[in-house]
Amino acid sequence: MLEYSHQSRSEDEHQEEMESVKTEFINEESENMSDPEPCRMKHTEDTEEQRELMEVKEESEQLSEVEEKHHVKPGEKPLSRSTTKKTFLKKRRAKKSFTCTQCGKSFPNKRNFERHMRAHTGEKPFTCDQCGKSFSRKDNLEVHMTVHTGEKPFTCDQCGKSFRNKSNLDVHMRGHTGEKPHSCDQCGKSFKQKPHLSRHMKIHTGEKPHSCDQCGKSFAQSSHLKIHMRIHTGEKTFTCDHCGKSFLRASNLKTHLVVHTKEKPHSCSVCGKSFSLLYSLQVHQKIHNDVREYMCFECEKSFTTASNLKLHQRIHTGEKRYKCSHCDKRFNQSSYLKTHERIHSREKPQISAD
Repeated sequence: MLEYSHQSRSEDEHQEEMESVKTEFINEESENMSDPEPCRMKHTEDTEEQRELMEVKEESEQLSEVEEKHHVKPGEKPLSRSTTKKTFLKKRRAKKSFTCTQCGKSFPNKRNFERHMRAHTGEKPFTCDQCGKSFSRKDNLEVHMTVHTGEKPFTCDQCGKSFRNKSNLDVHMRGHTGEKPHSCDQCGKSFKQKPHLSRHMKIHTGEKPHSCDQCGKSFAQSSHLKIHMRIHTGEKTFTCDHCGKSFLRASNLKTHLVVHTKEKPHSCSVCGKSFSLLYSLQVHQKIHNDVREYMCFECEKSFTTASNLKLHQRIHTGEKRYKCSHCDKRFNQSSYLKTHERIHSREKPQISAD
């Protein structure tokens, strides 16, 4: 009698455990589907959620079948709740495997599989109600929304700088730690960000996908092409505050500003002449070394710099681009024009009335 009573109690306890597993599983799946954030996008998930609810119901039924199969018989030890649940989930994941026919990647559930397929189809069902930009994933939309709200929840504990998403913070932290996880397999050079490595790799491959539609010159980076295009447009966006001279690049302006500081830290070891720019010293040293690597093909005269050769070639072409604003006389060099203009700027002597 006592043995029968003990077996009945074991069966009842196991029954309660299985009911608890079933309830816990359903609650867990329901929590995973819930969205704690307010809805900021078009309601494209309705059918997805309905389908998932059907799947939860189906999984609930499967769990009931497991419960029946593992019903405690007289003399058997009941399985623990965690063991039963783990066994059930393992079998369910093995049974439900979704494989992409495009790339062969597999997923444990239908939701992840369908989200992956958007990468191939280009579908972007999550749309921002502020600017209309669309995204393939809901979490990407949520990150994007911080652009409109100005929210930057991820803060660096080293310098206090804040970021909209964790990935940007992670990249920023490498500036403090010095970590460079992306290495070139050709030369071993390392980079903090993967795009920087990809850009660097073009040096080894020789790839120059960005071509100028004016002269056909190609560049490895689109930013370099953009700077090059200013040569054709004549655009010089970087202007010196001291003298008003403009430059194509910010680096050129920075170099030029040394001229105004009057500092000349670069001295010639041969004659002692000093220069504000290292490049100017290097050009000067060619005079002592008698290096004239730029030759005119018209008269075979040689020059130390490409700019001097270019000025010389105007003699052969007859080009005179510098025009006097007073008398319309033209010159092939700006220095000649400046010398000429002094004639017009001189004050004429005053004639006495006596």
